[in-house]
Amino acid sequence: MDRTPDAPQDDATEQGDHMNGSKKIAAEFIGTFWLVLGGCGSAVLAAGVPEVGIGYLGVALAFGLTVVTGAYAFGHISGGHFNPAVSFGVFVAGRMSSMEMITYWVSQLLGGIAAGGVLYLIASGGPGFDAHAGFASNGYGDHSPQHYTMVAGLICEIVMTFIFLVVILNVTLGAPGMAPLAIGLTLTLIHLISIPVTNTSVNPARSIGVAIFQGGWALEQLWLFIAAPLIGAGLAGMFQHWFVAHPASQTSQKLAS
Repeated sequence: MDRTPDAPQDDATEQGDHMNGSKKIAAEFIGTFWLVLGGCGSAVLAAGVPEVGIGYLGVALAFGLTVVTGAYAFGHISGGHFNPAVSFGVFVAGRMSSMEMITYWVSQLLGGIAAGGVLYLIASGGPGFDAHAGFASNGYGDHSPQHYTMVAGLICEIVMTFIFLVVILNVTLGAPGMAPLAIGLTLTLIHLISIPVTNTSVNPARSIGVAIFQGGWALEQLWLFIAAPLIGAGLAGMFQHWFVAHPASQTSQKLAS
């Protein structure tokens, strides 16, 4: 008799958890889609337009603005990661489970690939488009915008992702309303520094989403833009354990709520 009333409540709780999980998946998919479409789209469609192109500065701002707008829109639902490296850093810092991280990864990768597909369809409608010649892919050596070496690209991506995650993991411990702005500005600055070196990844979903449509060298060099951001994020997560000894507010993975 005592357990009879509890069954509907348990079912309701389980159903609520499932719905929340579905909303997080949707939020990470759409947020990553927006980041890749907005950031890479600005590079492919607008950066090189003669006389009125937005250049490096415009692309850097575009990536930052996608994070700001996406985080304000979806941060209260999923935390607004939009980046497998961010989710990995949050996991290493002890702020999300491994299973949730993997779920986020799948959503983010699918969102990035979907954005790459949409961008391909749009760009292919323009005159002289050739994805194999350039599709905002990340690269080093001959495929670096300014021909930086593989070692330079590796160091750059690790360090930039490390700083990005340190900012994220700490700014989200303070006033949550300002977190998206701080994170977006950080990503803008990172792009201003590193676009000439690697075309800036710090996000495996961003790199994969366009590389699979460009193919060739972009896929051959993709390993660096998966490994380096994850290394940088993992180091940031470990640093956070030391830097914030008793993170009372780290019980939630929400980065931009």
